[in-house]
Amino acid sequence: MSLSSNILIVEDEPAIAELLAINLQHAGHCPIRAGSAEEALRVIRDVLPDVLLIDWMLPGMSGVALARALRTDARTKAIPIILLTARSEEGDKVQGLDAGADDYITKPFSPKELLARIRAVLRRRAPQLTDELVQMGGLSVDPSSRRALYKKPGSEPIEIRLGPTEFKLLHYLMAHPERVHSRSALLDKVWGDHVFIEERTVDVHIKRLREALAQVQCAEMVETVRGAGYRFTAQSRSLQASAA
Repeated sequence: MSLSSNILIVEDEPAIAELLAINLQHAGHCPIRAGSAEEALRVIRDVLPDVLLIDWMLPGMSGVALARALRTDARTKAIPIILLTARSEEGDKVQGLDAGADDYITKPFSPKELLARIRAVLRRRAPQLTDELVQMGGLSVDPSSRRALYKKPGSEPIEIRLGPTEFKLLHYLMAHPERVHSRSALLDKVWGDHVFIEERTVDVHIKRLREALAQVQCAEMVETVRGAGYRFTAQSRSLQASAA
């Protein structure tokens, strides 16, 4: 199972697009439909999807050409892409993967196989969108139960009370540790692309997150990187000293 994701279906056959949308809805996702590559690009300008399902054979620009175009754009280069096709030759598969697709699924396929492929690309590309447990430095965040815990060796775990946004923020930071995330990047990944919120809003929620983590002496795991943004780390000097 994964958390609800916005999945853009780029398919020119209405019956196939409808079937895909129904199966994705049943699995708890939010399908968005486009009948051509050009329509998909218009949709993406307004809403950045979490996953793209692209049919190889599209009118106008092909699915492979669309995948290649998305990979050259900084805003869309990290979106997981699965190509849908009736082609099964190895050379075709290689061509699709070389264009930047993360995976390739040959028609006909079962809904169960498609959902498994979606879970796999999300785990690789966007772990913050899966419901898998993330653990680091005694902290654990479990999206499936919406619980954040801190546990010292030999002690009982302590639950950390977090608001919904602080929970999503902590989960994202822990899913991408030791990387510096700018405020604008955090707005896109935690609040959603094209959500018009001032960047200082990130600072407010980081402050709330640190206040919650301070109750278990973990506030310093969320570091400010001057002039760049924020980073989650388990390598803090004070944390290392307390563990020594």
